[in-house]
Amino acid sequence: MVGVNRLLETNTAVVGLQWGDEGKGKIVDVLTEHADVVARYCGGANAGHSVRFNGKKFATHLLPVGVFRPGVMNLVGNGVVLDPAVIVREIDEISAAGIPVGPGNLRISYKAHVVMPWHKIEDGARESNAGGEAIGTTRRGIGPTYADKMHRSTAIRVADLVDPARLTEKVRRIGTERNRMLAVLHQASPVDLDATIDEYLKLGARLAPMVDDVGKLLLDYRKAGKKVVFEGAHAALLDVDHGTYPYVTSSSCSSLGIFSGTGVPPQYVQSIIGIAKSYSTRVGGGPFPTELHDQTAHTIRERGREYGTTTGRPRRIGWFDAVACRYTADLSGATSIAMTLLDVLSGLSEIKICVGYKYRGQPLDYFRADAEVLSEVECAYETLQGWQADISLTNRFDQLPSEAQKYVKRIEELLGVPVSMVSVGPERAQTLVR
Repeated sequence: MVGVNRLLETNTAVVGLQWGDEGKGKIVDVLTEHADVVARYCGGANAGHSVRFNGKKFATHLLPVGVFRPGVMNLVGNGVVLDPAVIVREIDEISAAGIPVGPGNLRISYKAHVVMPWHKIEDGARESNAGGEAIGTTRRGIGPTYADKMHRSTAIRVADLVDPARLTEKVRRIGTERNRMLAVLHQASPVDLDATIDEYLKLGARLAPMVDDVGKLLLDYRKAGKKVVFEGAHAALLDVDHGTYPYVTSSSCSSLGIFSGTGVPPQYVQSIIGIAKSYSTRVGGGPFPTELHDQTAHTIRERGREYGTTTGRPRRIGWFDAVACRYTADLSGATSIAMTLLDVLSGLSEIKICVGYKYRGQPLDYFRADAEVLSEVECAYETLQGWQADISLTNRFDQLPSEAQKYVKRIEELLGVPVSMVSVGPERAQTLVR
């Protein structure tokens, strides 16, 4: 694609700037046409990336989307929590579609932590018992797995998964403790440890040929001059440290998590592409300052197919929040912006952009990642004229309706970062590079 190679003159990271679901998978897929390696650094099977090409749609939850490009090596970093059953199922499904996945194009960090059955039970129980304070997790055990990572003595890593003796000992020891905890705190039925050992031994044997030292591989690739794309999951407003806490995910999913999540130093990455929808969406609980509850929200949701890749849940819809995105662009060090789903706004008579907040009657000059504050802010909007034309077949940015161009350029001004790519449809070719 014209112009894409320019974006990959250096190693590049793709990072969501909103609350996830920005279309990172598509942008990574476009960039990998000219890349050698794709490395995922955070999250688990609670994330989902959709890729569409040749009229077919594919969804991944743990596999990096570079698997859809021949000759690209795909790495799952230590910052990911791995559900072995999910990744094995993805490998089988994608391979059955004629796209080979195996040791030749996939490596998994031996340092990555493993999602166990008791993590999923705990996750679901905590959400069910939280009532109105529920975070809105996918109940896939991600948070409890990261918690065990910090507990250390109750964690299981991929290195353990592929060592039968170690795995058996740890499942029996940790599982016995977790069964007691689940019974006392959540009145949950115990996990069958014998069945878990049998299942996970088989999964470990399947994955063993792909387990490697991902950090060492990346350092070697750098010496060899390979071009690497770092694939984010979730987005900066869901970052466990810098997002809208406590309504966040459990990993460092801004660009700041790249280095601890893969084992490379900061100078490894020179280009950071922040991905933002032309509007805002959110799944699960938490404050959402620009949220809409009217017909416009319904129209955008249906046109944009705004239903979760992982859960199928309808996404909450709002206008573009330039205050929030300016914060995440600064936080992530975005060197350019890829704006997605611009075509979804076609047909609206007017489009709004949030350009400022007020908190308890006073201007808030910068985004505050505090759910209590954000739940009270009032948005100040600019209203721009919409466009009626279908832009999905547009080949160049300057062919877009003037109103669409003005909208993109205004967001560029508000964020202080150039918009380098604009997506006008789900196919690879429907990506305009400026």
